[in-house]
Amino acid sequence: MKMITIKTDGLTKNFASLVAVDNLNLQIEQGEIFGLVGPDGAGKSTTMRLLTGILDPTSGEAWVYNKHTVKEAEPLKECIAYMSQRFGLYEELTVIENINFYADVYGVVREKRAESIDRLLGFSGLLPFKQRLAGKLSGGMKQKLGLACALIHTPKVLFLDEPTNGVDPVSRRDFWKILYGLLKEKVTIFCSTCYLDEAERCHRVGLMHKGKLLRCDTPDAIKNECKVKTLEEAFITIIKEYESR
Repeated sequence: MKMITIKTDGLTKNFASLVAVDNLNLQIEQGEIFGLVGPDGAGKSTTMRLLTGILDPTSGEAWVYNKHTVKEAEPLKECIAYMSQRFGLYEELTVIENINFYADVYGVVREKRAESIDRLLGFSGLLPFKQRLAGKLSGGMKQKLGLACALIHTPKVLFLDEPTNGVDPVSRRDFWKILYGLLKEKVTIFCSTCYLDEAERCHRVGLMHKGKLLRCDTPDAIKNECKVKTLEEAFITIIKEYESR
């Protein structure tokens, strides 16, 4: 039986009168790619910030890699990596300088980081560009560099908030090849995306709308339930059904 690496119990976050995340109950296994999709304002980014310990919930609880996201927020940071929509690359630094900066931030000892850096640069196709300024990279290459920086301390759980938004289709495909490669290392990946073709690549998908998790299952199971051929059609059907209640 696989380890449960992410678990929420009635997780809720209010901002004044707005319920951004509403009674979220979720379990995600080790080595799973879980995709969270939904319209803008659905609560995807808030969910990710709750799970990474950046925000405290209004009520409910969450655990990531057996760490309570509130009571054990500091030790949690050692187990996870979080790549936000505006991941903080330093454009005036080179590729290798950015990676070394994040290695310092995460406390990776210098004697052990050389092998990891070479592996990540090779893994992401950035080895020929390690002396290039980050500001001179294409959008897709910046995302790959952001991922390499997030992975420098070998996290157990990787959180990606719309990591390929605005990136060209070829770079998106390459990015997902890298993510699948991480599964061999038993990394659990929690990813929000606005691209439903990417959601199809996930083991399971959760549909959020107005803070609520409306469905959570494999892409095929969701499509079969709605008797449609695409996730887009399925999600439109589910949201219309919810709104008509």
